[in-house]
Amino acid sequence: MIKILQGFPDNVIAFSAEGRVTRRDYDEVLIPKVKEALQRHDRIRCYYELGAGFSEIDAGAAWEDFVLGLEHLTRWERVAVVTDVDWIRIAVNLFRFLIPGMIQVFPAGQAAEARRWIGSA
Repeated sequence: MIKILQGFPDNVIAFSAEGRVTRRDYDEVLIPKVKEALQRHDRIRCYYELGAGFSEIDAGAAWEDFVLGLEHLTRWERVAVVTDVDWIRIAVNLFRFLIPGMIQVFPAGQAAEARRWIGSA
């Protein structure tokens, strides 16, 4: 399940993932929020937290994540991924070259630092 997080600047979309993340989560929660933010801003930032409660992402959601990233390739200014899940960290680091904006992976214990970084000038 994907939840929208509050308390971020208007140009930052922020989410947390818990349990199993599905394509439906992307279609109903994440994608509409991204499109809404892109209507207001030329470039946006994304804060994505995958905590201890995150268990898996299904193939449809993984595909939507990939397509969404590429579809708006030049509009991502910064991306902060907060996780202790090893395969997520490895995947982000493997594919970071695809996104021209800055991407930073933070361990879960540094979520406050990630929030400061994503909102900083």
